[in-house]
Amino acid sequence: MTPRATVGTPPNAWTVDEGTVDISRPALPPRVCSLETETKQLTLDLAKAVLIVVDMQNDFCHADGWLASVGADVARAREPIAPLVRLLPALRAADVPVLWLNMGHRPDLRNVSACLSHVYSSGTRPGLGDALPPRGGRTLVAGSWGAALVEELAAIAAPDDLRVDKYQMSGFWDTPLESVLRTTGRSTLFFAGVNADQCVLTTLQDASFLGFDCILLCDCTATSSPDFCMQATLYNVSQCFGFVSASHHLLPALAAVVATRPDEAPTQCAPEASGAGGRAKRSRAGASK
Repeated sequence: MTPRATVGTPPNAWTVDEGTVDISRPALPPRVCSLETETKQLTLDLAKAVLIVVDMQNDFCHADGWLASVGADVARAREPIAPLVRLLPALRAADVPVLWLNMGHRPDLRNVSACLSHVYSSGTRPGLGDALPPRGGRTLVAGSWGAALVEELAAIAAPDDLRVDKYQMSGFWDTPLESVLRTTGRSTLFFAGVNADQCVLTTLQDASFLGFDCILLCDCTATSSPDFCMQATLYNVSQCFGFVSASHHLLPALAAVVATRPDEAPTQCAPEASGAGGRAKRSRAGASK
């Protein structure tokens, strides 16, 4: 019998041989678990999940980067690093992919509008594409030091991680992000990174509008904006665009799936006990979820 070849990326793949093509696109085996959020208990399939890490790059999270050069407190932008370092190995063990979504512009900046350019410079400081001392690389240009992952995360990034450069606050505009997610069968999106109220939120909102299921990991997300911006982001995500959870809830969910033997049914993990580590459920008055 002629061996069948796989064409495409599972679960959106065909199998073919010399005489036949199977276009049934069988689903990946489900890996179901339970996850505590600030509002409701979720049941989700890790086979359909991906972690999207937004803008954890040198220009936003390093003392020599662009954000620090304009006076922002990058110590706050670095807060997601430690929880992400703990979370990523557990995600990989559970076969949940990681997608790095970084700001990385074309060197010629031909798709940058005046409005977007003005966000980064009003004409009196280095902006998009400008050289930034002391590193000297071009600000937020793909391939530059500023567009690269911060050292701590670069050290644990894997060659087969997904990577998408973005050009706007939202990672869906003018990028292949949606097609990458659709092709790889990822409909449950965990979000992490910076800034929570800007690039993370706008990407999450667009994902929600496109029909994806969105979960913001609050301890893996931060902002250099005032505290009320983070508070508003968490409120609006829970109220309108998805759910808010944390890595200390996700880690036991991942461990439970990894511990399940192939001949057993998927195990639903118990939520973390409230009080010591649990979060009080917030009211969703007026919301329809």
